[in-house]
Amino acid sequence: MKTSAKLVLTSLASCLALAGCGSDSDANVGPIVDQCSARGQVGTFYEYMQDDYLWNEDMPSVNPDNYNNIYDLLEALVVPEDRYSFILTEEEYQSRFVDAEYAGFGFSSRLTLDDRIFINYVYAGSPAEIAGIKRSDELTHIDGESVQTLIQENRYQEALGGSETGVSVELTWRDVDGISYTDVLTKEIVETNTVLATERFLIDGKEVGYYVLNSFINRTGDDLNSAYDQLVGVEELVIDLRYNGGGLTRYANQASTQAAGDTVIGEVFTKYLFNANNSESNFIEQFQLYDGIQQLNLNRVYILTTGASCSSSELIINSLDPYVEVVVIGQPTCGKPVGQIPELICDKRAFVVNFETVNAIDEGRYYDGLAPNCSADDVLVGDWGDQNDPMLQAAAYHITFGQCQPTATTSDKDTVRSLSGSQLKEQSRPTKLPDLWRQEH
Repeated sequence: MKTSAKLVLTSLASCLALAGCGSDSDANVGPIVDQCSARGQVGTFYEYMQDDYLWNEDMPSVNPDNYNNIYDLLEALVVPEDRYSFILTEEEYQSRFVDAEYAGFGFSSRLTLDDRIFINYVYAGSPAEIAGIKRSDELTHIDGESVQTLIQENRYQEALGGSETGVSVELTWRDVDGISYTDVLTKEIVETNTVLATERFLIDGKEVGYYVLNSFINRTGDDLNSAYDQLVGVEELVIDLRYNGGGLTRYANQASTQAAGDTVIGEVFTKYLFNANNSESNFIEQFQLYDGIQQLNLNRVYILTTGASCSSSELIINSLDPYVEVVVIGQPTCGKPVGQIPELICDKRAFVVNFETVNAIDEGRYYDGLAPNCSADDVLVGDWGDQNDPMLQAAAYHITFGQCQPTATTSDKDTVRSLSGSQLKEQSRPTKLPDLWRQEH
């Protein structure tokens, strides 16, 4: 490996490992244009895969000269179990992981089997939130046209307009009580807050804290501090990771450490294991607060998951499990016990799997996902924290009775607003690009 793995991994997307374009001052390097041409990038990427790819010994044998770009070469080289390696342009990387913003309305949606669109979540301060759109609302019309018709005619994305500021569209939506609203929304730069909601509940006489953690990016440390500041003194904690596809491992560590506190600080959070070429880079990361301040010192944590709960979300569960009781509520997670150190190749970032993680007792390799202790469906019944949310109900039942609740039957109304575990997993499992399941607009 070209740099210290420890320095990179503790801030995964900081990408201290650089490769590619060189400089004019290096007499032994050809012109920058040659190294950053399509052919030059293919050669650099092929060498990188040979050295750093976790499954480098199992890669198919290919001739890199037969490939015109690194995207096609990546597709040819990945092993069947790798559903996670991908490549972004530098612009895409900076926008999604560093700036944590995009041009849009500020909502994420889900598509049901009968071509209806429901709102999964809304970002704070976005045009969608200002207009009053909330989680569980149904988007019914765009500029007066039925959403179902637009989907069936493959015009839905076009109707929402391009991904640029200033685009205005008339949206009509309906809340869970059947009341419809119409407003003209204009796309702006949306800041993607990573904690979508923070609540306190009284359950069986206990103060229960709850927060929704949607991703692990540069701003997550501050967002976690804000959440934990609101949860001081709670006796139980529910962390909602149902749509969290992962990200920076340091903030999975911070979230875990702020929850369990003195019980885990200084203990093994996770072990990072590289391929045989780079075994000297293997290292152990301890539980630590990073940007965190408030800690709850709990000996039990509830985690809500679906098939969209991936990577660093799973790391919270697997890393805490040897030390505190972790009760997982929901559906099996996506199954990503591996990670990437993004490699800069000219104007691109290659997110290629180059390490796996195991916990303090060497448990890992959960490629089929982490199974829940108690099953529950992700059903849209209202905004975050709604008492009728089946996943929250399942957590509340376990807090009260110490066991999973009996299997409940979902009503026809709720079925329309739900996405079963298998359907959600099928849509949410990462392929070669991150966050496909989010459907953010």
